[in-house]
Amino acid sequence: MSDHISGPRALAEPIADITDVYAFPSPEREGHLVLVQNTLPFAPPSALFSDGLVYRFRLRPLKPAAPSDAAPFAVADEESAFDCVFSDPAAGNGAGGQEGFCTMPAGDTVSFRVNDEQGSSGHGVRVFAGPRWDPFIMDAPAALKTIATGELAFTDPGAIYMDGKNVLSLVVEIDCQLLKDVELVGLVAETLTRGKLAVRIERVGRPEVKNMMLAPKQFDPVNRDLEIRDLYNMEDAFHLADGYQGAYRARLNANLAFWDGLDGETDWPVDGDGTHPLTELVLADYLVVDTSKPYAEQGSFLEIERAVRQGRAHETCGGRAPNDDVMDTIFTPMINGGNGPVIRDGGDRSTRPASRTFPYLAPANPDPPEPPEHH
Repeated sequence: MSDHISGPRALAEPIADITDVYAFPSPEREGHLVLVQNTLPFAPPSALFSDGLVYRFRLRPLKPAAPSDAAPFAVADEESAFDCVFSDPAAGNGAGGQEGFCTMPAGDTVSFRVNDEQGSSGHGVRVFAGPRWDPFIMDAPAALKTIATGELAFTDPGAIYMDGKNVLSLVVEIDCQLLKDVELVGLVAETLTRGKLAVRIERVGRPEVKNMMLAPKQFDPVNRDLEIRDLYNMEDAFHLADGYQGAYRARLNANLAFWDGLDGETDWPVDGDGTHPLTELVLADYLVVDTSKPYAEQGSFLEIERAVRQGRAHETCGGRAPNDDVMDTIFTPMINGGNGPVIRDGGDRSTRPASRTFPYLAPANPDPPEPPEHH
């Protein structure tokens, strides 16, 4: 489910659970980059943001690594961070509603009102926050059945599990000049505790790394009883600490090999140490966007990463737009290496697709389905 319910802590603190992250050049304002962080799966239409969290976007310049390097990109040390915080939701139910504040890399701050469709602008950013229709496209029960049975369980048509449900959306549209005209950037979104001691609760780059690639335990010969996702969530996406890298790699080597074998063919032979060829790419877990290229839907997600692997120049903006059917783009190379038909999960578009005008995501469903019971 992209990053919905991606570990025990996300289940215990759903307000801090990042469900999806998007980054794409603005389709309506050239020279601007749109960043989206969705949180709180199954949000009610009246949901408000937590005043106990920092909602953070982190961007770093990237360069394609040399073909001999294991990691696909060289990540610069310099960073541009955009931090959003919110007023006490209990105190914000008056005429003005809940207020938010977005701090730029240089320290400038823009204030905005939750649920203001126009958003607020200043210092090179435009910000919207409020409940929206969850745009994620995937037949999650079929994907989980595939993992449980070892056989592809997708049907055509499938059912988009999150369709009609809501999330809390934070949309920050930035003038690319704030990035000092860096063209190729890596983006990760985080939720952190707000206060003197900021603890990272969740971090998300690409979709489905945690739930489809790290969560299954049964194929991992090294750490078969370890729930690894909370450890992974605490890491700095741009610089993994040494402590658990062996555990992440063992889990990914095993699970990526499982996905590869679903069609009865081995498209990604592991090396003598059991290392899967895609493991390092997965661990470089941030969205990769070229801010100089125009907005694109379908075909841009993972295109930059594929180009780096193939030693060619990329052609699109990369990143991820809300209407991108990313799961077909993820499942196909994982399962058949791109050497066969597209692996479709049976869902291609949301009932209410995102628009090409700010704040992009469709308005919240006023009468969403009941969230599932968790036991």
